[in-house]
Amino acid sequence: MAEKKFVEEITPMEEDFAQWYTDIVKKAELIEYTSVKGCLVIRPYAYAIWENIQKILDGAFKATGHENVCMPMFIPESLLQKEKDHVEGFAPEVAWVTHGGSEKLEDRLCVRPTSETLFCEHYSNIIHSYRDLPKLYNQWVSVVRWEKTTRPFLRTREFLWQEGHTIHATAEEAIIETEQMLNIYADFCENDLAMPVIKGRKTDSDKFAGAEATYAIEALMHDGKALQAGTSHYFGDGFAKAFDITYTNKENKKVHPFQTSWGVTTRLIGAVIMTHGDNRGLVLPPAVAPVQAVIIPIAQHKEGVLDRCAELKNELASAGIRVKLDDSDMSAGWKFSEYEMKGVPVRIELGPRDIEAGNCVIVSRVTGEKKIVPLENIGETVKEALKNVRDEMFKKAFDNRATHTYRCTSLEEISKALEENGDGFVFAPWCGDEACEDAVKEKTGIGSRCIYDEVSVGNKCVCCGKEAKHNVVWAKAY
Repeated sequence: MAEKKFVEEITPMEEDFAQWYTDIVKKAELIEYTSVKGCLVIRPYAYAIWENIQKILDGAFKATGHENVCMPMFIPESLLQKEKDHVEGFAPEVAWVTHGGSEKLEDRLCVRPTSETLFCEHYSNIIHSYRDLPKLYNQWVSVVRWEKTTRPFLRTREFLWQEGHTIHATAEEAIIETEQMLNIYADFCENDLAMPVIKGRKTDSDKFAGAEATYAIEALMHDGKALQAGTSHYFGDGFAKAFDITYTNKENKKVHPFQTSWGVTTRLIGAVIMTHGDNRGLVLPPAVAPVQAVIIPIAQHKEGVLDRCAELKNELASAGIRVKLDDSDMSAGWKFSEYEMKGVPVRIELGPRDIEAGNCVIVSRVTGEKKIVPLENIGETVKEALKNVRDEMFKKAFDNRATHTYRCTSLEEISKALEENGDGFVFAPWCGDEACEDAVKEKTGIGSRCIYDEVSVGNKCVCCGKEAKHNVVWAKAY
């Protein structure tokens, strides 16, 4: 039979980054489109990446005392209306259920875009005393937001996520929780996804609807655009007041508790693609790769090759490595290209000469470097190779961010840096006035991503020249 081409052509990212991204998600078999715009089939390979993300984060949440729950999909309109800022913030994206069967609903139902109102209703029913606090909850669900412009993983009408919701006796406890979860996200992105991030607080114009403060992690993609990779929100007691949640404290007084929420989504898969991918396909961090090492038999028709490859597979699996043996009848060259496309971190080649010498060949997906290594203690060798892949991935992403980071003190400097060097992170001081924030975007095309620290004395706003209050990271964003 005619053999399939090694790998279907991918549009070079330098030529058309958006088309490169679309080619990757299709040709690496991550998604399939459906008849409803913005609602995608997450195919097994992509879902396996999400399962690995979920497993790592779920372990971190439970290690910090959180429990998983599951709230309903539908929210009555009357319930959603209880928190004014919240409902106004989500109104343009809400999908509504107006009929149950053939009957029109008296109180139409919102398909959850987020679950604050549901958790508040639940809290008001179960929290009565200081002994009932805190409640540290999380759920893994899908949500619906009726986006006008969609792109796989980055912005879809239905997507998978986790949303943590906690409620505490004091503001101090809630603030500690908010910061703790932001740090968990940052550590996960940097350690497990090999993706450097910047942590900071959102400006008031960009904070979550109904929150007192929103904190975010921002990552820089290959094309110099920012991607918000996770958020953590401090609600204060605003939701508690709106939903009449009270508890009796130790002094026997009725008071309002304080809340948080925090979340990441399948957008992280898009972040991994755009941070690490290349013109040959995906490059997956070992921690979340569905297959960490693939074994490619060389001259597999020769006696003993497949048997030794099977033994090698069992040895690696016993060492805790997610390993695949491709013993199909496709050529070795086709397999090399296929697993490069799939972003498998480590490729292992094993043929008759290798077996005779007691060696195999290990190839790194991120550097392409080939090494001849002994088959003895191969489990530890592959683990070390996986660690090296992660470290190389982080270094490349960090270096890319450093190359596309500009420190500017005026709008003219911003425009010049972007024009000469391309999109990236711009670090620049800001007075705190929303009018200046809007003016920066209007005049340079970049918006505020987060406040990363307080400003040094004497610095002037990049826009108006008045005394600055904050240092801000600015960028174009997905």
